Parts: sequence; C-alpha cells; structure tokens
Amino acid sequence: MWPLLWMTVRTYAPYVTFPVAFVVGAVGYHLEWFIRGDSPQPVEEEKSISERREDRKLQEIAGKDLTEVVSLKEKLEFTPRAVLNRNRPEKS
Repeated sequence: MWPLLWMTVRTYAPYVTFPVAFVVGAVGYHLEWFIRGDSPQPVEEEKSISERREDRKLQEIAGKDLTEVVSLKEKLEFTPRAVLNRNRPEKS
C-alpha cells in the first residue's frame, strides 16, 4: 500500500504543491498586512537615470555665464594632431 501511495504522491506532486503554495503565500501576505495594521502604500516613482542626469546638468550650468564661449581656434588646439594630420604629407 505504501509504495502505491508514494508513487501517486510523486506523480501528482506538481499539481498538488502549486495550489497549496499559492494559498499559503496569499494567506501569509494578507496576514502580514493585517498584523502591520496599515494597507500597502503605492511605491512612489523614482526618477529615471536620464531625468537625474538632466537635473544635474541644469544645476551645473545654473551658476555659469553662458555668454562666454570658447573660440574655434582654441578648440582646434585640443584635438589630437595625429587625427588631423593623418592623410596629409609631412611638410619639409
């Protein structure tokens, strides 16, 4: 009799354990909130990474004078010479 019972339990275990686990989980979830005494509060939305980056950029430029711009001649000095002179023949 025992081998027949164990074979039946082993065969139908997934069909029995899922509903049991579901009921135990649901009861535990509601019991926890009942014991805490307050209803579950909705989680406030967190700012996305791009929104945080935009806020940080706005704070960085808030104190700067935006009329001061670097001239193009000064910008060319910062570019690597190897890139600009790659296809040009060497000057003698």
